[in-house]
Amino acid sequence: MENYTYNSFTLQLEGLKVSDDSVYPAFFFFFISYLFIMFSNVGIVFLVCIEKSLHQPMYLLFCNLPLNDILGVSIMVPRLLSDMLLPPSERLISYYECVLQAFIAHMFGTACHTVLIIMAFDRYVAICNPLRYTTIMNKTMVVKLTVSAWGVAFVLVSILLGLTIRLNRCRTLISHPFCDNASLFKLSCESVFINNVYGLTFTVVLLTSSIGSMVLTYSKITAVCLSSKIKSLNSKALQTCSTHLSVFMIMFVSGMILIIMHRFPQYEDYRKLSSILFHIVPGSLNPIIYGMQSTEIRKFLSNVFQSRKVLPSF
Repeated sequence: MENYTYNSFTLQLEGLKVSDDSVYPAFFFFFISYLFIMFSNVGIVFLVCIEKSLHQPMYLLFCNLPLNDILGVSIMVPRLLSDMLLPPSERLISYYECVLQAFIAHMFGTACHTVLIIMAFDRYVAICNPLRYTTIMNKTMVVKLTVSAWGVAFVLVSILLGLTIRLNRCRTLISHPFCDNASLFKLSCESVFINNVYGLTFTVVLLTSSIGSMVLTYSKITAVCLSSKIKSLNSKALQTCSTHLSVFMIMFVSGMILIIMHRFPQYEDYRKLSSILFHIVPGSLNPIIYGMQSTEIRKFLSNVFQSRKVLPSF
């Protein structure tokens, strides 16, 4: 009979499998990516906070994205970097830290969708009801939308992890570069039928809500733009909507690649890499896209650099 260690509070992370020659190039790639994500996203949040012209619903809601990117990359990348420099036998993590890492990892993935949904609502009101925009999208509504986005994500993920931590554990190896719900409930020798059903329902509801809200919102926006003869309105709508859609597509494609890779066990190493890139790619591109497309942000940065050039030298 196979020996099991029941409910051990020390787990072993498999980590990312890389050859000896690739360890340091991979380490520096993830390290530089981490620094860029932290610097750019913290910079965006700081910029929106200090610049009064950016105190608009669109940018206040957008701030949830860089905050989410900071949260997602901070819980995963530093631990990944330290594990890459350790032999597999020393990649140990406590059970509670593993649960916390899994919770934040799933909060990151879920909040990506919920935040983009509330941002889509903001764009819908701005373009389809421009005269009532300031009335509808007041400070109270911005707070309600933000709390709703994070609250829904928190409840869904809490149930997801709650169903997992109730299980007794008989294994200690996390077959993943970092902790997530699937790797946690695979530690159990009990039935995980309920976990699989809820996980599938969770994924379907989240994706359906996310895609459905985008299709509905942009169908109405397209109809308004086609019926409008005001070129300036159409141009502004195209600019703001293309930015939002670009961010959504990057997140959606990254997530779909990860979901599809689960269907091909023979490509397990690629699946693990794609799960890491899901945290890195959107967080790296989001601030670039909004920084390049946003007229207000470009104008502010331009004014800052111009003011530095005209400072007198003594």
